[in-house]
Amino acid sequence: MQTIKCLTGKNFIGTDELAVIASVFPVKIPPDIPLFPFPPGSLTQYAKDYILIMGVSEMTDGQPVTLLSLREYFGVNPDVSEPCFYNQDWYLKEDFMTATLENKWYLIKKDVIEESRAVQPAELIKNYDFPSAILCAYTFFVWYFLRKECLWEHDFVWCSDTDHNGDQIYVGKYHDIDGVNKNGFSIHRHLALRNCYGAISVK
Repeated sequence: MQTIKCLTGKNFIGTDELAVIASVFPVKIPPDIPLFPFPPGSLTQYAKDYILIMGVSEMTDGQPVTLLSLREYFGVNPDVSEPCFYNQDWYLKEDFMTATLENKWYLIKKDVIEESRAVQPAELIKNYDFPSAILCAYTFFVWYFLRKECLWEHDFVWCSDTDHNGDQIYVGKYHDIDGVNKNGFSIHRHLALRNCYGAISVK
């Protein structure tokens, strides 16, 4: 493990790093640390641009690590505490909100891929493996507390999840650069055109 830590530097987040932020993000470290699914040699190409993070499935109070539980824990009001979630509620009954992480290692990219900007998700998903929304949120909050930095501060990232209509989920953009919206980790859906969308005219 020490070799991998040296290789990935501050982009490595394991048990020691999670223990450092236990007072503000109390996750339950599994008794059996999962094995690395990535040979050390293969990490060289990802060491600078990806975060190698140990996912955990539970909080210390026994709650599963889900978007719902994190939203409840961190809240939705930046005037009370930050980091937090952006205040909206359309998603509260969606299935993806209760999806959990596995106790396993994940590699997740730190920055948006430039050539992917302003491209429809249906095209991008042919070439990229989208992360789950819960993995993005978990990584965002861990990174915020550990590194004092915002991931995807002004960007949205596509996720593998969809809502009950099949609309693609995207998350991120903690800070609105125009200053219109309050701070908060955002969860949105990309509305696909269906027969219920149409035009009317005015004379």
